[in-house]
Amino acid sequence: MSMTKDAVLTVMQPGEGDVVPIPGFGAVFKLVSRTTGGLVSIVEHPFPVGTITAAHRHTREDEHSYVLAGEIGFRSDDSEVVLGPGGYITKPRGQMHAMWNAGSEPGRIIEIITPGSGFENYFRELGELLMSGEAAAQPGAPLHESAEFTELATKYGLTYATPDWFDDVRRRYGLSPATH
Repeated sequence: MSMTKDAVLTVMQPGEGDVVPIPGFGAVFKLVSRTTGGLVSIVEHPFPVGTITAAHRHTREDEHSYVLAGEIGFRSDDSEVVLGPGGYITKPRGQMHAMWNAGSEPGRIIEIITPGSGFENYFRELGELLMSGEAAAQPGAPLHESAEFTELATKYGLTYATPDWFDDVRRRYGLSPATH
């Protein structure tokens, strides 16, 4: 049986999508695994000025990003680039990466996640965890060091770390970490 056999016709008009509030970040589900037969998930992320995602590594999915608005910086292992509207990048699974708003205006990206393994649900569960206040890190420790956050990341095949380059990127762009 091919994976596309279970795909269903899905129409998403501009401005539509299931919005998931994540403090300092956000997610709007455009296409989800269950409607694409597991081929792909597509999520739109806003990037407020001055934010950076926590550095992380996927073990099950590749991420392909398309910049819709603003200037978005990407670091994946030893490669770094800033892209404007219309720019694309692939962040292969297994590489430690982070993304940030590198400009002075709000940014937005489309994140294309392959395969569509249900990873988009990580954002829903992360939002719920953060909004509930159950993710408690030690004072001064990064949120990704809390037991609840680590358990959620493990469920979705993610690892978080602070690579040597992270603080340099934060300093150069004057960034504050988002929760993702």
